Amino acid sequence: MPQTRRLSPPLALGGAVAIGVMTAVQARINGVLGVEVDNGIVAGLISFAVGLAALSVVIVCIPSARRGVGRLRDGIRDRTIPFWMLLGGACGALTVSTQGLTAGVLGVSLFTVGVVAGQTLHGLVLDRIGFGPAGVVAVTPGRVLGGVLALAAVGISLSGDVLATAPLWMLLLPFAAGVGIAWQAATNGRLAQRVQSPLSATFMSFIAGTIALLVAAGISIAVRGVPQAPPAEPWLYLGGFLGSAYILLGAFIVAHTGVLLMGLGSVLGQLATSVVIDLVWPAAAGPELWQIVGMVAVAVASVVVALPRRRRG
Repeated sequence: MPQTRRLSPPLALGGAVAIGVMTAVQARINGVLGVEVDNGIVAGLISFAVGLAALSVVIVCIPSARRGVGRLRDGIRDRTIPFWMLLGGACGALTVSTQGLTAGVLGVSLFTVGVVAGQTLHGLVLDRIGFGPAGVVAVTPGRVLGGVLALAAVGISLSGDVLATAPLWMLLLPFAAGVGIAWQAATNGRLAQRVQSPLSATFMSFIAGTIALLVAAGISIAVRGVPQAPPAEPWLYLGGFLGSAYILLGAFIVAHTGVLLMGLGSVLGQLATSVVIDLVWPAAAGPELWQIVGMVAVAVASVVVALPRRRRG
């Protein structure tokens, strides 16, 4: 396989921050969509279906992407691609479902810090064992300190009256989503290397996620009944486009950053964007302004200390 030119750390980090910005905006869109249809899982299915449709159009128009899908198909048929590499989208399904269930109530800031904890802890583990496409990434003091500071941001978010206004299960779901995001990024990055196409790996991720959400939505409807009719506002369907964009970007840059650093960069983008969203559009159980400012300051510090340092010659 041809060697991939490595991105500089600032450029790769910028891509990770962009992922966070898109994730925060998607969280609020899917959160509102979940409230509108009264079913977070159905909202996640709608989001994934839109993203899958958008990717299908893009792949048809790009010859290199079609060749990547051909290599993906051949690898599945010949069983040269392990089954677990095809399951990254299942974690994406968990993420968008969690957005639909919680972000509309907790607000994007509080949702994000739960994701921070899951991403940070799992990112450290995945990097240490070499699960991601970057291989084994050394657990340096700076990376450990970055993880500790990211968890400190979570502690700030849970102070005050937050625990009294939001149920515990609603706070734990974003943590699970963060664990899934870290695993999804590493898995999609491995698949992108195998088929030599991040776009094809993202397409597979959306296929797997859509299938998982179809099953979950069917069970949810059987238990809870038919959801509300989908809303007419077009902007509520933009979450799928954003999801396809940031999963594609993540599959590309995780090989340059490692799982943890990509997660920390995306956290910075998420928190900064979520501050703006929650100040303009407050949620019922969102944190206070002082908590938001503290979370962002600590998250910025976590990214700075985790950045790789060049050794002097």
